[in-house]
Amino acid sequence: MKRTIAFSAVLLSLTLSAPVFADVAIQNPYVRTSSPAASSGAAFMEIVNDTDQADVLISAASDVAAMVELHTHIQTSDGVMQMRAVEGGIAVAAGETHLLKRGGDHVMFMGLNRSLAQGDMVKVTLTFEKAGDIVVEIPVDLER
Repeated sequence: MKRTIAFSAVLLSLTLSAPVFADVAIQNPYVRTSSPAASSGAAFMEIVNDTDQADVLISAASDVAAMVELHTHIQTSDGVMQMRAVEGGIAVAAGETHLLKRGGDHVMFMGLNRSLAQGDMVKVTLTFEKAGDIVVEIPVDLER
């Protein structure tokens, strides 16, 4: 009986002292492709960090594509906009919202395994440095 009480007290103290990052939320997500027969597509969303600590979206995964990467757009020295993989992840400041949007940061699906039609759902796992894995069911919206 004494061991059970002591173990419970230790477990409770560890639970109370552990940091909580459950306040990272995904809002207004959608997936687009250029056409139903496209071999690539992208996901866009709002990442809301309602914690008091910055976090980093470090990766994304989905079975809808052979490869999923975090991408952004950069302007080259000759003024051309190009997509590039993001090195080190996408930072989301404490108490802020970071937009993954067209022409900016986004989740890139390369080598789609199936066509994506209006209204389809795409399951994506977003992995954050502190918040961990967040699984999101994202609708395909080709009209946005």
